[in-house]
Amino acid sequence: QVQLVESGGGLVQAGDSLRLSCAASGRTFSTFSRYAMAWFRQAPGKEREFVAAISWSGGGIYYKDSVKGRFTISRDNAKKTVYLQMNSLKPEDTAVYYCAAQQGDRAWLTSETFYDYWGQGTQVTVSS
Repeated sequence: QVQLVESGGGLVQAGDSLRLSCAASGRTFSTFSRYAMAWFRQAPGKEREFVAAISWSGGGIYYKDSVKGRFTISRDNAKKTVYLQMNSLKPEDTAVYYCAAQQGDRAWLTSETFYDYWGQGTQVTVSS
């Protein structure tokens, strides 16, 4: 069974911080270090959009322009976990945040079509 499980979402005020985690499990992720990982989000009434991605080694990192300087993606391959540290949150960051895994190391590809496995999502709500 392949699983990506997100956690860390919640209700916060504008300017606050949250750290999301995504833990991978299952036989497919026995080689977690061979997957590029990403975070996407979907706000009510909108399409799911790319937020951030990180390559196998962590050497390649990519962000949506509107989160640059506020969000930081990182990974711990030993723990099979990817993180999204979100600082200076804004109401427009409100969305369901999804973790995704890509077989391969093309983290620069920001379309969700290039990702093979998805978590169930965690809600982030930022009040003004």
